[in-house]
Amino acid sequence: MGRGRAKAKQTKVARELKYHSPNTDLAALQRELGGGGKSDRDFDDDYKDTVDDEDDDLDEDDQDSSWAPRAR
Repeated sequence: MGRGRAKAKQTKVARELKYHSPNTDLAALQRELGGGGKSDRDFDDDYKDTVDDEDDDLDEDDQDSSWAPRAR
């Protein structure tokens, strides 16, 4: 119990957000969405030298590879 006020407040805030949107700077939104800056492909990959693309033979060296559950 005791959720009445909290729920009423949430409902009020949700209704305000739904029907009364704040003033949106549409020009700034257009600039942001329009791009013109660097794309994701233009950024350098900081970890490209540390990533090993070849498969490692970890399965052979894995200590847990011979693990089996105990019988109860």
